[in-house]
Amino acid sequence: MRARIYQPARTAMSSGTAKTHHWVLEFAPATAREIDPLMGWTSSDDTQAQVRLRFETKAEAIDYAKDNGIDAQVFEPNKRKPNIRPGGYGENFATNRRGAWTH
Repeated sequence: MRARIYQPARTAMSSGTAKTHHWVLEFAPATAREIDPLMGWTSSDDTQAQVRLRFETKAEAIDYAKDNGIDAQVFEPNKRKPNIRPGGYGENFATNRRGAWTH
């Protein structure tokens, strides 16, 4: 049984970092999905692919995988530095602006 351990990235729709501080152990699909001939839905008989386990730390996730005989591959997150401007959002409305309005 194969799995991967990773820290989820933030969603593309927000700049917040909620739900990105925990680690996830997710099983790899053992079989390919099939298309049901009658309804056209995709289905699979692999129930492990639906399981996502969350852990507070990477060490907890690795220990769980070792204790249960799961071949897990760890993916380190790509951290980005925050883009913080000195004046912040209020800089857009500054009254002491010296240059021309560029927006």
